Amino acid sequence: MELNLGDLIQTKKKHPCGSDRWVITRVGADIKIKCQGCARVVMMDRPEFEKRVKKILERGADAQKSAP
Repeated sequence: MELNLGDLIQTKKKHPCGSDRWVITRVGADIKIKCQGCARVVMMDRPEFEKRVKKILERGADAQKSAP
């Protein structure tokens, strides 16, 4: 799965605040995401993150810069 900073993703399960939309703030071996509902920041390893993602809703600014 190709991930970039600023990507807006939707998770399979909702966060306790009720939102299922997150923005990616760090990409590497670990992924850091920020909840769009309550601004909670969560960090998890890549395999766990990829299991939780339902779909990518919007591509971040970094993805648009690197596209040909």
